[in-house]
Amino acid sequence: MTMNSKHLRTAILAGTCLATAACATGSGTDFMADESWGEANRRTMAAQVIDPNPVYDTAIPPTSAQNAVTAIERYRDDKVEQPERISTTEEPD
Repeated sequence: MTMNSKHLRTAILAGTCLATAACATGSGTDFMADESWGEANRRTMAAQVIDPNPVYDTAIPPTSAQNAVTAIERYRDDKVEQPERISTTEEPD
């Protein structure tokens, strides 16, 4: 075996060891436990979780089926009440 092939084999072995060691950190699926991700990532991930049993400060407002029926009839008869125009910018005097 020549000296070059011995160095090449040693380099390949060292690279394989480094790659294996790099893969050994963390479980691979539980990246939230990895401290290198940072607080911003944890907050972003937590914001995407839906609360299965939400609690609201106010109750659900009452609804009326009759109001819905009259609104649909106005829409069908083309008698929809036009809302007041509201501008988001001030017009010059």
